Amino acid sequence: MDYKTSGVDIEAGYKSVELMKASIKETMRPEVLGGIGGFAGAFDLSSIKNMEEPVLLSGTDGCGTKVKLAFVMDKHDTIGIDAVAMCVNDIACSGGEPLFFLDYIACGKNYPEKIATIVSGVAEGCKQSGAALVGGETAEHPGLMPEDDYDLAGFAVGVVDKKDLITGENIKPGDALIGIASSGVHSNGFSLVRKVFDMTEESLNTYYDELGKTLGEALIEPTRIYVKALKNVKEAGVTIKGCSHITGGGFYENIPRMLPDGVKAVVKKDSYEVPAIFKLLAEKGDISEEMMYNTYNMGIGMILAVDPADVDTTMKALEAAGDKCFVVGQIEAGEKVAELI
Repeated sequence: MDYKTSGVDIEAGYKSVELMKASIKETMRPEVLGGIGGFAGAFDLSSIKNMEEPVLLSGTDGCGTKVKLAFVMDKHDTIGIDAVAMCVNDIACSGGEPLFFLDYIACGKNYPEKIATIVSGVAEGCKQSGAALVGGETAEHPGLMPEDDYDLAGFAVGVVDKKDLITGENIKPGDALIGIASSGVHSNGFSLVRKVFDMTEESLNTYYDELGKTLGEALIEPTRIYVKALKNVKEAGVTIKGCSHITGGGFYENIPRMLPDGVKAVVKKDSYEVPAIFKLLAEKGDISEEMMYNTYNMGIGMILAVDPADVDTTMKALEAAGDKCFVVGQIEAGEKVAELI
C-alpha cells in the first residue's frame, strides 16, 4: 500500500504546480523574493520605509457556494477572480494597496489541468489588483469530498500609510454617497440563488432576453475588483471619508460598518437601474425587496462617502478606471443605519 492507493496522488500535485507556474509568473512584483515552490512566500518590504506610519492590512475569504455553479458549468477559469476580489476589495476598502495573495484549494481529487485552470483565474485576479501570487496550497481530501468537488479560499496582505486609512470617523451629515456598479451577483447569496434556480445544465444554459445572455453566464460573472478605481480616486486628490464593500448582508449590514455614531446613510433606490439578474431572481424566487437588499449587492459593489465638493472629481476618477458610478444618496443625522427610500 502507498499514499496513491489511499487517494492522494503526489505526482498529480507536482504536475499541477508545473502547469500553474506560467500564470503565477505573470503576477510577480519586484518585491517578491525567490521562486515558486518554497516553503514560504518572501516579500521585500523595503519600499514601505517611505511611509510615515505603514500599517499592514489583511483579508481572507472564499467564494462560498458559487463554486457549485462552476462544477455544473464545468467552467473553472473565473472562480479564482472571485476569491481574490473578496479579499483585495476589503483591503482597498480600508485605503490599502494589496501586496500579495495566497490561495487554498481543497479538492476530492487532484486533476492537474483543472487545478491549473482555477489558479489561472486566481492569477488574473491578482493581476487586476496588482497583488503578487506568492504561494498557495492544493490539498486532496479523498473520502471527505466527492472527487469532482473543490473549495477555494484565499488570503491577502496589503499596506497603507496610517494617515490614509479609511475609517469613516470624519463622515458627517451632508456628505454624498457614491455607488460603484457591480458586475453582477458577485460571490454572495448563492445558497439562495441555488434554491431559486435549478443548478442543471439545461437551466443554466437557458437564454433570457432581459439578461442578454444565459442564466449561467450571468451568474458566474466574476466579482468586480475595485482596487484600481479607489487608487484613481486617491490620486485625484480626493479624501474618501468612508467605504463599504457590499458583500454578504447587502446594504443593511455593510453600509453601517463605515458609519460613525450619530449619522445614517440614506440611499435612494431609484438613483440607478437595478440589473436584470436581481429582478429575475426576486421574481422567480418570490423574494421580498427588503430581503434582496439585505442579501445582495443589487448592482452596487461598493459605496463611498465623500465631501459634496468632491463628487464630480470622484466620479471622473472612477469612470477613468472603467467603472460605472452613481450618486446614490447622502449622509444625514440619525441612528447608525442604512435607510433605503
